[in-house]
Amino acid sequence: MGPQRPWEGGDILVPYESVFILRPDLDEERTGGLLNRVKAIVEDAGGRMVKMDRWGKRRLAYEIKHLREGYYVVVHFDAPPAAAKELDRVFRITDEVLRHIIVRREMN
Repeated sequence: MGPQRPWEGGDILVPYESVFILRPDLDEERTGGLLNRVKAIVEDAGGRMVKMDRWGKRRLAYEIKHLREGYYVVVHFDAPPAAAKELDRVFRITDEVLRHIIVRREMN
């Protein structure tokens, strides 16, 4: 058995929603790879993906990194809190991610 991940140990799953904006000039292969990475981070933490919506290219309200458009993605997932923290870390260091937010989702 390998080293224990910080989120292992029976944490409860918390419902989250994340909206992130990718560079609009990415090809389909790179975009798909980034979305698979997000899914892998959640599932490796013992969480599960609920829904992933690709909104596609949209005009930004203001220019970000000299870009006027971005590729929007909305993700709903249930995961331990440490997994959301890891996803936030990955978003921050990934150059293709222009902006992101992760919030707790209300249960209906």
